[in-house]
Amino acid sequence: MASLAALGRLIGTGWALMRADALLPREIDAVLPPSAKLAAFFIRLPAGGASRVGRPGERLARVLEAQGPVAIKLGQFLATRADIFGSQFVEDLAHLRDAVRPFPTAVARAEVERSLARPIDSLFASFGEPVAAASLAQAHEAVLHDGRKVAVKILRPGVEIRAARDSAALRLAAQWAHAFVPPARRLEPKAFVEIVIRALELELDLRFEAAGADELREVMARDAFMAAPAIVWDGVAKRVLTQEWAGGRPLSSSEALNDPAFNRRELADNLIRAFLSQALDHGVFHADLHEGNLFVAAPAGLTAIDFGIIGRIGPMERRFLAEILYGFLTRDYARVADIHFEAGYVPQGQDRGAFAQALRAVGEPVFGRAASQVSMGRLLAQLFEITALFDMHLRPELVLLQKTMVTVEGVARGIDPEHDLWAAADPVVRRWIARELSPAAKVRELAAEVHRAARAIIKLAEDGPAPTVMTIEESPSKLLWFAIGAAVSGVALLLAVVLG
Repeated sequence: MASLAALGRLIGTGWALMRADALLPREIDAVLPPSAKLAAFFIRLPAGGASRVGRPGERLARVLEAQGPVAIKLGQFLATRADIFGSQFVEDLAHLRDAVRPFPTAVARAEVERSLARPIDSLFASFGEPVAAASLAQAHEAVLHDGRKVAVKILRPGVEIRAARDSAALRLAAQWAHAFVPPARRLEPKAFVEIVIRALELELDLRFEAAGADELREVMARDAFMAAPAIVWDGVAKRVLTQEWAGGRPLSSSEALNDPAFNRRELADNLIRAFLSQALDHGVFHADLHEGNLFVAAPAGLTAIDFGIIGRIGPMERRFLAEILYGFLTRDYARVADIHFEAGYVPQGQDRGAFAQALRAVGEPVFGRAASQVSMGRLLAQLFEITALFDMHLRPELVLLQKTMVTVEGVARGIDPEHDLWAAADPVVRRWIARELSPAAKVRELAAEVHRAARAIIKLAEDGPAPTVMTIEESPSKLLWFAIGAAVSGVALLLAVVLG
């Protein structure tokens, strides 16, 4: 029954897209190859009255909003790529970021009281109308009794049921792609969908978002690139989150950056550096940094909200990322290729030299150029061709990282069309390399390994049944190993302290 419902949802979504002429819209006929024009003709046959109302982006936005939270998330992602889809298309999708149709304030107030198990007036001196509404939740302006202005985020009624239906449809689509589209298998559609669904499940418990926001606020405070409002823990429950008000103007507003007081270049740089410092230095990052989740203050202040999706990468992945970026910064394509093979991103049977050559073909045309001089659509197409040529599979553990990198780069382009991504990334990447891969860092790492080995030796000596009274004659080997472990551990600790 569940499979039939998922099938029905997929068919319904496809039918809605065709009825609105939002798959291969008539407006792009001039750039379609002959084979695609034939497919477009048949796809448009069911088109109804909705296909004649509005531009392609407007028609797609209406369909996505009607389909529910997962579809809206897709629209939010597309709305960050004006360089690929065009500024008008992106502008038409922009309202999906934070201007979805809100639900009534009376329903929101009732949900707050139910979730917090207390009268709403006991926490808030005032509770206003919705100020933003997105795919999963909406936000209300409120004031605490101590005078602090806050934003109260409340999940949409029934959103958990809709998300579960979307998840079932996604799983079915991934199974079909894996079974019937062999070239798609290297993209690991089933693993990819599970990552998306897991992130969505965590978004539907605002207690997790509150914890993630609190953690990232501490992380952001260590650099000046980005900030986050404080959590008001008395106003947190599974379906309600209360956070101090974010200062500045929403970046999603078309007038946000028209003020000459803004330094667009520095603002774009801060966005790139904030993301990289979070990911490289701390292994945790805000994984939904589109314009609707960012506030700006002159000259270059950034405040992030909506921490429903938090990405994490381990120490090894952080090293691989830093070394790959550093290799591109220094144009050492052979080293970049080596890292890809070492990390297992490229199968061992492939030609390492040929892969380095392919990376050079990608890197050289874009290095040091402003965003306006680079066709991101062409670059992404070239990267996709390279991954196919070298049989590279999608890495599920890097899905959120890669998705966020693409989003952040797109938002930075929107802030400053002349933005240089590599120049922005350079100081953060070089700082990480100097700290983690310097000779002193290598010795510290070695000392730590020796210390761990020594502790293991000591533990091995202590394990097992021991005699009531142990003498050298009764257990010489155990005492010898214990002494060796203690000595090695002491030397390692001394070495680590000196180097520290």
